[in-house]
Amino acid sequence: MTGGRDRINAIAPRHAPAENKELNAFVSDDNPAVREVTSTMEIPQELVVGLLGTVDVNLRTLESQLPAQVHVRGNRLSLTGTPPEVASAERVIAELVKLVRTGTPLTPDLIRESMTILQDEAVADSPAQVLSLDIISRRGKSIRPKTLNQKRYVDAIDANTIVFGLGPAGTGKTYLAMAKAVQALQHKDVSRIILTRPAVEAGERLGFLPGSLSEKIDPYLRPLYDALHDMMEPETIPKLMEAGVIEVAPLAYMRGRTLSDAFIILDEAQNTTGEQMKMFLTRLGFDSKMVVTGDATQVDLPGGAQSGLRTATRILEGIDDIHFSHLTSADVVRHRLVADIVDAYGRDEESGGGNRAQRRAGGERRLGHGGHRR
Repeated sequence: MTGGRDRINAIAPRHAPAENKELNAFVSDDNPAVREVTSTMEIPQELVVGLLGTVDVNLRTLESQLPAQVHVRGNRLSLTGTPPEVASAERVIAELVKLVRTGTPLTPDLIRESMTILQDEAVADSPAQVLSLDIISRRGKSIRPKTLNQKRYVDAIDANTIVFGLGPAGTGKTYLAMAKAVQALQHKDVSRIILTRPAVEAGERLGFLPGSLSEKIDPYLRPLYDALHDMMEPETIPKLMEAGVIEVAPLAYMRGRTLSDAFIILDEAQNTTGEQMKMFLTRLGFDSKMVVTGDATQVDLPGGAQSGLRTATRILEGIDDIHFSHLTSADVVRHRLVADIVDAYGRDEESGGGNRAQRRAGGERRLGHGGHRR
């Protein structure tokens, strides 16, 4: 129950009575002035495992996060606490049952995100509406937003011609953009997908990598290929690429072109220069969408060059039909430690300043030959 009481006032005002419940009131033995109630909710038998999780992993999260005490017997779930505590807990359980009913796999992270959504008075949609939105499905696996900010990002892509997805690694900004691109292609909203990245060095020299130019560039584009294979049948991807329906290419290949009737994604945009960013944005043709993703704290440009992403954020803010979606460590959907790592590095970079290329250069200057300090 630790920490759960802080959520009472945020969730309780939006409480709607749950179905199939019983309510009993009693006076607490510890404090006779505190009136406690117990509400018993009957969960449909076929949804119990989905709600409580394998080996009760979700139940343990509910026990630690809800403001009321939780007890389960069979498919009957009892909530005990003060009336506001029970009301807010009922609201959470009712929304989670709706999520499970939609076929959304419930996880501890999804439970916590549902509670966050219920706390936000500015959110008109319920957690079930936010977290059960399928973008695309393949072989029984659905790709959907997993946080409120991710849902807002996806909605912004639908509503705007150019969207900037800004945030740290693991927030789904590129993956969700690619899912929207595949969806647009499947729905025939566009006739092709164009995926591009700047081939900026990240600690390795292209000239020292083996193979042809395309083979040297391939490692920079590999994450885009990997995401495509998650979303489409692998055997269809080479055919679509050969036909020009899907194009994966370095940013330099975009120069001089007009990209019409296409869904265009620029990934790792923090590693563009101002000139490259301007060049890319002005490739926009009719009936196209652009999504630009990047993390302004992960700049690899040499010589301390100004990131084109930072410049675009400053210059283009407020222009109609261009939207900036900001994702944070709270939207990280990788291992729970990734969010903590992102925050820790963010604090360090705020105090140290400079981009990663500058920090590496500074480290090299401090080291002599053979790695010994001068």
